[in-house]
Amino acid sequence: MVLKEQPLRADSFRRVASVIVSVLLLAGCASGGPAGEGRWPEGTAGVVPAEIARLNEHLGQLAERLRAGLVQVRVRRAEAPAGEGSEPVLPDEPRSASGSGFLIREDGLVVTNAHVVSDATRIQVRLQDGRRFEGKVIGKDTRVDLALVKVEGVRGLPVLSLGDSNRLRVGEFVLALGHPFGLEQTVSLGIVSRKGPPLQVAAPGFDFIQTDASVNPGNSGGPLVNMAGEVVGVNSMAARNGSIGFAIPVNLVKSLLPQLIEKGKVEWGWLGVGIDEVSDEDLAKLGLKESRGVVVRRVMPGEPAEKGGLRPNDVVLAVDGTRVDAPRDLQRIIATAPVGKIVKLTIVRGGQEADLAVTVGPYREPVVRPASPPGPHP
Repeated sequence: MVLKEQPLRADSFRRVASVIVSVLLLAGCASGGPAGEGRWPEGTAGVVPAEIARLNEHLGQLAERLRAGLVQVRVRRAEAPAGEGSEPVLPDEPRSASGSGFLIREDGLVVTNAHVVSDATRIQVRLQDGRRFEGKVIGKDTRVDLALVKVEGVRGLPVLSLGDSNRLRVGEFVLALGHPFGLEQTVSLGIVSRKGPPLQVAAPGFDFIQTDASVNPGNSGGPLVNMAGEVVGVNSMAARNGSIGFAIPVNLVKSLLPQLIEKGKVEWGWLGVGIDEVSDEDLAKLGLKESRGVVVRRVMPGEPAEKGGLRPNDVVLAVDGTRVDAPRDLQRIIATAPVGKIVKLTIVRGGQEADLAVTVGPYREPVVRPASPPGPHP
């Protein structure tokens, strides 16, 4: 007898296919193949060394606690009108930008950088909880790149504590907080790499805090914090790739706050001289016994140094008995001296020591000449 092949019905085909797929899946799971084929290895709750676990917990709590006092500073700058018939103006600086800052008083006093709020026609301060307030610059100093912004009509805001930057040591852990690239609050961890002159020499002889904690555009004005949660610096500048950052030491900030609050500016002392280190050639030429002090290379006409009798090639050894070993020492001493104070300069002139009485004058910002009109852009 010949058996005829019966056609497989649709429902029977689906049942058979389902069985085949199930068998193949089970076979794949039980194959015990190498990692990366089929399934991936699942992590297990590993044991973190106790010291690392404590550090992780401390950093997490610290970052969470500091966030409330961190603010974002948004600014709007005036549009530069193009003259009739002139080339269209393509400004080098953006007309709107943002930086960072932090609260130091419950009534809305914010510390930030001067370059963040420079030429701003409108300032908006955004708090961690999302609230936004209009801000006003009440004090600014471009030499140190420091500014104070006041938010009106608020009370009871969270503040950050100011520490002691003189106690900060190279190698210590620090956190850099801010809003880089306009992002939400970020925290980066690093160490104090160095304490010394910053990338720019505008600051009159003060040592800045160098750190490898990431400082990028938008971090400017944010706090640099030690492991006790105290502000030890104000992030101010960084290398182009963000690998090296510099912060204004908080002890310098605290010394300038009274003037910024009361006068809206800092009155720096000024002599009006061009100075340099003592070179080997200067020892014999100027009749010096040792290589110390600073050489006066130039005396500006009509300035306090000339009025006090200082001349080119004089070597300043001390100010009011405080030894001067390098140009930065003289810059720092004079810059922080009250305007109008008479200081005693101990100098060497022609191989002989002498004392001069010089009245400290006010530092004036250099006059910035207007830039030439921009040419056509491609």
